[in-house]
Amino acid sequence: YSVDRQSVKVIDLTCGEKIPDEVIHALVEANVIKTAYNAHFERICLSAYVHRFYPQLLQEEFLSPVNWHCTMINAVYMTFPFSLKSVGEVLHLDKQKLEEGKDLIKYFCVPCSPTKANGFRTRNRAEDSPERWERFKAYNRRDVETEIAIKEKLHSFPIPESLWQEYVQDQIINDRGILIDETLVTKAIEINQESRKYLETEIIRLTGIQNPNSVLQLTHWLQSQGIQIDALEKKTVMHLLCSTSGTVHQVLVLRSQLAKASVKKYQAMQECVCKDGRARGTFQFFGASRTGRFAGRHIQLQNLPQNHLSDLDGARQLVRGGTYTDISMVYDSVPDVLSQLIRTALIPKPGYKFIVCDYSAIEARVLSWLAGEKWRMDVFANNGDIYCETASRMFHKKVVKNGENGELRQKGKQAELSCGYGGSVGALKAMGALESGMQEDELLPLVQSWRKANPKIVQFWWAVDHAIKDAVRLNITTRLSGLCFSHRNGLLTVQLPSERKLFYIHPHFVENGYGGTSIAYEGVGTNKKWCEIESYGPKFVENITQAISRDILCHAMRQLSKFRIVAHVHDEVVIEAPMETTVEEISEIMSKTPVWAEGLVLNADGYACMYYQKN
Repeated sequence: YSVDRQSVKVIDLTCGEKIPDEVIHALVEANVIKTAYNAHFERICLSAYVHRFYPQLLQEEFLSPVNWHCTMINAVYMTFPFSLKSVGEVLHLDKQKLEEGKDLIKYFCVPCSPTKANGFRTRNRAEDSPERWERFKAYNRRDVETEIAIKEKLHSFPIPESLWQEYVQDQIINDRGILIDETLVTKAIEINQESRKYLETEIIRLTGIQNPNSVLQLTHWLQSQGIQIDALEKKTVMHLLCSTSGTVHQVLVLRSQLAKASVKKYQAMQECVCKDGRARGTFQFFGASRTGRFAGRHIQLQNLPQNHLSDLDGARQLVRGGTYTDISMVYDSVPDVLSQLIRTALIPKPGYKFIVCDYSAIEARVLSWLAGEKWRMDVFANNGDIYCETASRMFHKKVVKNGENGELRQKGKQAELSCGYGGSVGALKAMGALESGMQEDELLPLVQSWRKANPKIVQFWWAVDHAIKDAVRLNITTRLSGLCFSHRNGLLTVQLPSERKLFYIHPHFVENGYGGTSIAYEGVGTNKKWCEIESYGPKFVENITQAISRDILCHAMRQLSKFRIVAHVHDEVVIEAPMETTVEEISEIMSKTPVWAEGLVLNADGYACMYYQKN
């Protein structure tokens, strides 16, 4: 540790040294700022230490996050990588994280296998390798020096105070955790094991292959049956299920059930649940650094399967108290039932209920507001159906859900979900347009019809493109629709209406694949490595729209801070609420537009439940 940028001190508890009292008291005192890289890790570990040895100093379960600053958040706010090592490399620090740290951590911090050579010990301690231990201490010292260097390097780019308030709330939500129905989780894992055993046995019986989990063996068997495929991707299997029959169809059904990996969520719950039955640390603040959105950790609440069972209560009780045989007698697919029940393993504490409330079409509303597409804003203001209205304008005829020309609503929906950020035929295909019954030759006209129906949005894409190019080319500040684009000292920033900024590092011009120019910048790419990333107007608009949508959710969460928020997923908030709290109370708070988003029409709605579900 270091105090006020003084030289780093290392306390070696293994040789009798003790942490000074002033350091222990500093950890619990509200007027002392503690700074660390990935401060969440430090704070939780130190909470356990203080509880164990100084219980009189900490009444709560965890050290308060109010007086902790996280330099990792500073780094990712500017779109630098998450890891301390990578940030040091990108910033070209003089004191880099030591490379051997990973091996030293594995040696000292992970249990080892007992062998004759190591005296059958299960832990490597300081006395087992004094020379390694000294290197380990040097590694820890260097980590703190690197963290200090990062803090000083990023000092000129402070995080807005409002963002620190959001970080504190994020930490409180992570500390609070969410209760797990451990009975359901345990039974689901047991039943899944029985289900897998049955499915594997059946595939072997029908095909004669040795390993039913081998893609290669099953692909070869399918080829022997006249099905020429190279892989067993989900889309491929779903397509074959519609065009096969007999034994091949039966095997593909069994394979699709066997491939349901979502039941692994139950294992994740079991592995991360704490002794009080709550799962914690499931949200990563600024997990998507380009927009500032949250990311999931451990259970990954952001990608839970939906539930469509008509009798959710019955299925849930059957799993909690039944067997594989019981469930297989009632339902065709046991893996599908287990998958649909994953959400329901998250429950409120006794005497409370969940209120789940989310925004309606938040990104579409924000995009319409930014672009000034008035007809769309009128639809939202009048609680209309944006998919029907979009289809009506695309096809020049009235479209009513489940009514007049209702079959066109799906095409309006596909276009709406695919085309808002410059997407074309490829985006429609990625959203499942062909699987929904559309024909290849109607996709491009669909894109063209959507763009013609939304001229202001199309104009906005290229207005943003020009504003950013002018800012970069001329080193000036340009403004558009409440946004401020600025290029200074190798940094392109986009100031949002909330006054938060998006950062693009070392922007420069490159020739694109169409013979024109695009803006490229440095950042973490899809390969999770630091690289050059090419972008253009519609893609920048996507970043901006998603970032503003995120800011709206965070604004709502701050207004809801007096309630027990236990989860939030994309545009949805989950509150562990007393029975007397109403859905209307929560949705009314969420529907209030922030002062910085005047003219934006928001609508939030929700439902109450006794376990998490998709209503």
